[in-house]
Amino acid sequence: MRRVALSLAVLLLASCGGSGTSSDTPDNTPTPAPAPPPPTLTIAARSTAADATARSSANACNAIQPFYWELGDASGRLASGSVNAPGDGSVPVYTATSVMGGASISKWIYAAYVVQKQAGTLSASDLSSLNFTSGYTRFSSCLPGQTVEGCEAFLNNGTYDPATAGAFYYDGGHMQRHGTLIGLGPLDNAGLAAEIQSQLGSDVALTYSQPQLAGGVVTSANGYGAFLRKMLDGSLRMGSLLGQHAVCTNPATCAAGQAIYSPLPASVRWHYALGHWVEDDPDIGDGAFSSAGAFGFYPWIDASKTWYGMVARRGSGDGDGYASAQCGRLIRLAWINGVAQ
Repeated sequence: MRRVALSLAVLLLASCGGSGTSSDTPDNTPTPAPAPPPPTLTIAARSTAADATARSSANACNAIQPFYWELGDASGRLASGSVNAPGDGSVPVYTATSVMGGASISKWIYAAYVVQKQAGTLSASDLSSLNFTSGYTRFSSCLPGQTVEGCEAFLNNGTYDPATAGAFYYDGGHMQRHGTLIGLGPLDNAGLAAEIQSQLGSDVALTYSQPQLAGGVVTSANGYGAFLRKMLDGSLRMGSLLGQHAVCTNPATCAAGQAIYSPLPASVRWHYALGHWVEDDPDIGDGAFSSAGAFGFYPWIDASKTWYGMVARRGSGDGDGYASAQCGRLIRLAWINGVAQ
């Protein structure tokens, strides 16, 4: 009986393929070849796609011509071009050295200055001022010959409005008030530029047309490009804080009390973080960080913090910042994917 049980066990073991002997039937199923790695895009291919997108007559870039565009990484500029509207030569030709008022590109500059000055440790006052929730929301304008504190006192620019405190309200008053609180009050245009450069570096070439912290910067793509590269290479602390401390900005879609005013179209749902936008709209956003100026100067860093880019031009100020962003987003997509948009 024991011999029968043992024989049965051996038979069952063999039938399950568990004997481990050389008589096992080999598995002749071919091993699938590993998938080939995705092709590596060359800079030339990226540049070709970006240039075709910038010069297209069938996308958002057509409406904002003429302009200059640039793309690069932490090491420097990798591609660029001047796109000029057709005509008799009277339209401006924008290049990397064209100097122009940048309007709200100043906000990213000021926020990066504060982050650098505070060694990356931001107070509650810093955060509310840089995220536009401080309640100082009645800013009008500065005059060129004023100081930072003179501008704050001008036309009640430093007035606190408790009705907006704690909610996002896009307004230059937040930064103007903050500048006086951290000691910038006595500075005029020249003094302000020197102080900003003391933290960001003299290679971030800029001046101020008025001592308005949120909108007075005058620069070129060369100057602003140096700023963007220093965030990418870690020279500026802001690079590690991109997108941090973000707040909701769309009054129609944010929770009650989170947002009161945004300059963006009502359908756009971006966040705002430390003087820059986070382009994370769930429908059209790609997560890039940016700070478009009212006249059409649009700088960005992509979501991966690998690439920077700019669309530089001087428009009328009537929605030109967002119009440039629409074009710039396409150029960025073309660069990343290597496909013209």
